[in-house]
Amino acid sequence: MAGVPPVTFSPTFDTPKTQEKEMINRISNIAKVLVVAQFVLIASTATAGGYGDMKSKYKAKADIVDTAVAAGQFSTLAAALQAADLVDTLKGDGPFTVFAPTDEAFAKLPEGTVEELLKPENRDQLVSVLTYHVVPGKVAAADVVKITEATTVQGSDISIAVVDGNVKIDDATVVKADIGASNGIIHVIDNVILPN
Repeated sequence: MAGVPPVTFSPTFDTPKTQEKEMINRISNIAKVLVVAQFVLIASTATAGGYGDMKSKYKAKADIVDTAVAAGQFSTLAAALQAADLVDTLKGDGPFTVFAPTDEAFAKLPEGTVEELLKPENRDQLVSVLTYHVVPGKVAAADVVKITEATTVQGSDISIAVVDGNVKIDDATVVKADIGASNGIIHVIDNVILPN
């Protein structure tokens, strides 16, 4: 055929090692895409179960404390923040990232633990536990794939990992992510995390 350039094939001689590396790179890239997709899915499901109303209604107006209180699932956390005299801090400018345990998460603690922590004589221990759930700055779900730990306001590091497609903060799992507040972001977790 006139005007059509000839097609040439140049054979490549991939070694099994090269093919293995290529396959590992492809799997790694697919895994990264799946993790990011998981975070997007978690963030988008924040619009279900009352979180969506909370997120859109209070996004620019409500701070972290008011956003959590409006959700209706953090009454134990709110009481603990009040007892620890941390409400004003978390209503401050921030930004803060709060890994917020639900009332159900607090109920998983051994019987009497919450009541004991709320006593005035245990305020320092309560402050330590609560500030272990707060990271300075705004760490969105998409940022989690880039880090393995974060230093909390309490001073200790929390471990961050993606396990079986779920984000783990120490031994807690993030069940709702990226709930916006005027001074930061909330990630809902299913367990209370404790400093060592």
